[in-house]
Amino acid sequence: MTRPRRRLRLPVDPYILALLGMVVLATLLPARGVAAEAASGASTVVVGLLFFLYGAKLSTREALDGVRHWRLHTTVLACTFVVFPLLGLAARGLVPWLLTPALYSGFLFLCLVPSTIQSSIAFTSIAKGNVPAAICAGSFSSLLGMVLTPLLAVVLLGSSGGGFSADSALKIALQLLAPFLAGQLLRRWIGGFLARHKRIIGFVDRGSILLVVYTAFSQGVVAGIWQQVTWPRLLALLAAEAVLLAVMLSLTWYGAARMGFARADRIAIQFAGSKKSLAAGLPMATVLFASHASLAVLPLMLFHQMQLMVCAVIAKRRSRDPEATGEPVPVAGPGAA
Repeated sequence: MTRPRRRLRLPVDPYILALLGMVVLATLLPARGVAAEAASGASTVVVGLLFFLYGAKLSTREALDGVRHWRLHTTVLACTFVVFPLLGLAARGLVPWLLTPALYSGFLFLCLVPSTIQSSIAFTSIAKGNVPAAICAGSFSSLLGMVLTPLLAVVLLGSSGGGFSADSALKIALQLLAPFLAGQLLRRWIGGFLARHKRIIGFVDRGSILLVVYTAFSQGVVAGIWQQVTWPRLLALLAAEAVLLAVMLSLTWYGAARMGFARADRIAIQFAGSKKSLAAGLPMATVLFASHASLAVLPLMLFHQMQLMVCAVIAKRRSRDPEATGEPVPVAGPGAA
């Protein structure tokens, strides 16, 4: 008697739905005039607060403890800050026949964003991979991304980023890096409080990003964003991102195997090396792209949901591998076909 097949449920993150709700709200009721100035000022404040909290929550000791596994971390960092940007630059050939210059800038920007921490850990755990390595790899990526993402954006995007210049690097240092470092310095005294109130801090985190999205898309709607992005262009962007994700998932899995990593390490490399952080990328985009931020964050938001859905399927399948369940792995005999 065959067992009924379980239906696979793809994770549609409620938070992603909330983000999309902010896009709809900004489309129908964009902030204008005095309201726009107030929203922009509030957005600047909450972005600084966000990165202060990131700095206060991120355990530098935990990240530094993982230095001994340097080959794995170097591999993840190379995927995040070398391979991804190279693929983003290669996608320049899609302009203008598939992607508009503005959408391509957003596509390239998502290739420069650091990896995630929480979802990489979660999927690595589900797939029975090396969870400590995923924690350290995500932490390293977040720490270096504070510096590397703005620098790469200035170098690779240049004037195409909508007013990009060396001043953008200074601006991000003052608005993002300074609060982050302040959080790291004060972590000794406030880290315990944040750990005890994770739920409240989580609401602050997510609520702040919702405000950032609303402000960015309000500016975009006033500037005529939906006249610039047609349905064919949006579908083309989704197709390009699907190819990007497929290439990185394949490269991190099979490339790690060729480099001699064990299965548990390959899982950590695949999930940490193929993903991009929405939480880090959104605030950075608002600082770096200013009034052009709406088009810059659109590719990142779409890629984020796509990576969650695809990686959830992969993690569940990896968890059923014979190596993960402890079942004996069949070995082909001399007479096997």
